[in-house]
Amino acid sequence: MSEAEKRKTHKRILDQAARIFREKGTETTSVSDVMQAAGLTHGGFYRHFKSKDDLVVAAFRNAVDGVLADMEDAASDEEREKAREAYIDTYLSLCHVDNRGEGCPLAALAGELSRGQVGGRREGCDAMQRVSQQLKQAEDTAQGIATLALMLGTVTLARLAENVNVADCVLDAGRNGVELIQRDWVD
Repeated sequence: MSEAEKRKTHKRILDQAARIFREKGTETTSVSDVMQAAGLTHGGFYRHFKSKDDLVVAAFRNAVDGVLADMEDAASDEEREKAREAYIDTYLSLCHVDNRGEGCPLAALAGELSRGQVGGRREGCDAMQRVSQQLKQAEDTAQGIATLALMLGTVTLARLAENVNVADCVLDAGRNGVELIQRDWVD
């Protein structure tokens, strides 16, 4: 296998792991589940990762990179602002509530990461800082953290809703809360 093929396979494993971990959780997903989803056998896993914990950390980071790419790669303040607004709109949507596998890795996995290995907790904390940095409008980092906390809580509660009307109500409340934080935040 060439280096290019190995990188491509590695990325395929990460993408599938990130999706499955967000959908089903890390504790209930086996290495075999991930490798099967990637179209590979379990035996090839150790050419790419030392352990499942290493895979969890790498897949989580890969997922965070994916959801933040538009904001972090924005070439101008105007592009970054548009990307930030699109991120918030997508985050606080029924589509995000219904599609864990493609959504925010923090919303899907923070609870598991907080109970797990130090590496996963550290990666989760790094992700929290990266996301909140992108969400803040002022120099005050606390504004970004408050926005992220509200968004994450909103999606978590909307996922608990027994029907779409309740989920919509929760999402509307979250959108209003984010608007208030961003409009009225005092440094």
